[in-house]
Amino acid sequence: MAACIDNPKGEPANKWCRLRSSERLACCSLCRFAKVCGPSFSNLVSCRAINWVSVKIPDTTVCPCDEDEDEDDLWVKIREEAQSDAKQEPILLNYYYSLVLSHSSLEIALANHLAMKLSNSTLSRDAVFKVFLEAFAQDHEIKRAISDDTKATRQRDPACISYVHCFLHFKGFQACQAHRAAHKLWSQGRLSLALLIQSRVSEVFAVDIHPAAKIGRGIVLDHATGIVIGETAVIGDHVTILHNVTLGGTGKVLGDRHPKIGNGALIGAGTKILGNIRVGEGAKIGAGSLVLKEVPPHSTAVGNPARVLTTPTAQANREHSHQ
Repeated sequence: MAACIDNPKGEPANKWCRLRSSERLACCSLCRFAKVCGPSFSNLVSCRAINWVSVKIPDTTVCPCDEDEDEDDLWVKIREEAQSDAKQEPILLNYYYSLVLSHSSLEIALANHLAMKLSNSTLSRDAVFKVFLEAFAQDHEIKRAISDDTKATRQRDPACISYVHCFLHFKGFQACQAHRAAHKLWSQGRLSLALLIQSRVSEVFAVDIHPAAKIGRGIVLDHATGIVIGETAVIGDHVTILHNVTLGGTGKVLGDRHPKIGNGALIGAGTKILGNIRVGEGAKIGAGSLVLKEVPPHSTAVGNPARVLTTPTAQANREHSHQ
């Protein structure tokens, strides 16, 4: 077997992984797959290495070379898709290695991916990586939400062709996960760092979510460009929000001043929902609507200002009249 990448001496992969266990690189499986060694590996994509010496990996992670490891099914699927894509497009092998195949878990890979995107000349990649890894790896609710968001995007967005596609290329997914870390920091009283992450996410992804906003699981931010979510907004589970949506205030009140979105709601592109009003569970808001009043559960609202077209009661009466 060829020498592992970052293993120039060609030591056995399992020994190398034990020696470098803090890095948690999937050296054994990758080297069998890639059959390449470090010196001949073309640097097709910029992928400066994390300074792993300064990074403390949570004890819950394990080396992927351990035969007894019980890998998460979703992460296994993402890795399989990455390997398949790299086989079809060999020019992307280094890209997939750097962002997916060299990591032992979804949380570590996501922390690395976001660190690459959100770091800059004055905010080191190592520092950003540590912040995200701590949030993702140590909070069970965030880990579950990341998994649910990935699956929701794959299931509900027809343009999403694979889980790895969502993970690597969907900025709505990435912005949402960065917000989860920022929200955790905000809840811990680390306001300055939370607001910095919000600012970087806004600059890089064009998605502006206040770190105090509460967001559930199974969220799809489709296209995502121009989404603005205010400080006291609350979004339930399994909600889909398209681009250029604003969940904002009216500018007339302070305190709790932003919308509350029920589970399973769908908010169309360009919609503006203003004020401390509720959009009910399963409601649908048509594209370009301006919503200033409560929308009942399982109803459809459109227009400027928005008006409710159908409600569960009206739909039931209509069906009864046709019988």
